[in-house]
Amino acid sequence: MSKSVWIEGTEFPKYQKLQGKIKTDVLIIGGGISGILCSYFLKQSGVDTILVEAGRICRGVTGNTTAKLTSQHGLIYDKMIQSVGKEMAGRYLEANEHALEKYRQLAKKIYCDFEKKDSFIYSLSSRSKIEREVEALTQLGVAAEFCEDISIPLSIRGAVKFPNQAQFNPLMFLLEIVKGLKIYEYTFIKDIAPHKAWSDEGEITADKIIVATHFPFLNKHGSYFLKLYQDRSYVIALKNAEDVHGMYMDEEKMGKSFRNYKDLLLIGGGSHRTGKAGGNWEELRAFAKQYFPTAKEMYAWATQDCMSLDQIPYIGRYSKRTPDLFVASGYNKWGMTTSMVAAMLLSDLIIGKKNEWEEVFSPSRSILKPQLFINGVEATKNLLTPTTKRCPHLGCALKWNPTEHTWDCPCHGSRFEKDGKIINNPATGNAKIK
Repeated sequence: MSKSVWIEGTEFPKYQKLQGKIKTDVLIIGGGISGILCSYFLKQSGVDTILVEAGRICRGVTGNTTAKLTSQHGLIYDKMIQSVGKEMAGRYLEANEHALEKYRQLAKKIYCDFEKKDSFIYSLSSRSKIEREVEALTQLGVAAEFCEDISIPLSIRGAVKFPNQAQFNPLMFLLEIVKGLKIYEYTFIKDIAPHKAWSDEGEITADKIIVATHFPFLNKHGSYFLKLYQDRSYVIALKNAEDVHGMYMDEEKMGKSFRNYKDLLLIGGGSHRTGKAGGNWEELRAFAKQYFPTAKEMYAWATQDCMSLDQIPYIGRYSKRTPDLFVASGYNKWGMTTSMVAAMLLSDLIIGKKNEWEEVFSPSRSILKPQLFINGVEATKNLLTPTTKRCPHLGCALKWNPTEHTWDCPCHGSRFEKDGKIINNPATGNAKIK
């Protein structure tokens, strides 16, 4: 598997490993876009921050995105009005629109292939779903449109068009954002206590701590092992394929996404719950062969997303009992825009500024959702599976992933190399593979 088009074209500075004891106002754990933007905004507010990353910054989910900037997160607004009400749905929309506007402002100063694009969510099977979403958006004051036809080679029942959204190159953007930030790489945080965190060779004392590690790894607070699961999805980048003139996503979980970058067409899909079987790159290559027979594959990569119980991310205090510990997770495949929401919200909370989005994204909201039962069934089933290959996170049975040659945990999404070396958290150590 090659690197993503973003990683291939961008070289970040190298940062030293943390050794010894150090103090700071705010410790940020996780060197993806969420952690970096949090550090950037806090530094602008005069707050001393240290960011630590287990490997290299921007090489995880951030470096393997499709990099769409949009407030259109699937057919979410109709569902949200039904579940949490029009006011909360409006605040969710407002938060993401503010995030998009912040990107627009920063992109005026940072060259990052930022382009205004219309965004579309389409359905292959249900016109009524699309109509309901357009109606919900009309209630929220969005100039959304119902479309009969779109510029991708699929027969659709309808699509919701969000005008004036955007796409960009995230690593070109972050290459400028990281300048002047205090960053340590190869610093794997293994444990946290109030105002302290430890790596193998370092100890950090901080007034406040932000966990931006994709999946929160501290189990004794917040119940994230119940509230989240992880989903893998795949991307291929094709040369000599058509310009689709926008950003597209199927409303079905197993559907495909499309966007262009320079002379490439990026097709995403093949998704599945981590540890389960799925279509992966083969599904995408079969699709490309059918619809773009003269195209040439230039890149192929995969990513992993944390999925919340109710399609709303968890951004705020880690739990009700941890006033100085914060979290950002559960982005549901919309991490680029949501990372900006998280950075704006968390930086406000840390400096004591009121933020009207706090309630919408509160990690302490009710977990009584249907997905909680599904997560519980998966965990129970895998805990009872007889095998010696167990995830060190909470002991679930690991499954061999023949496509990517890794050991994956179906419960919470930790992943390990063939020899057991950790790739993805929430595990904080290697797996014993005999």
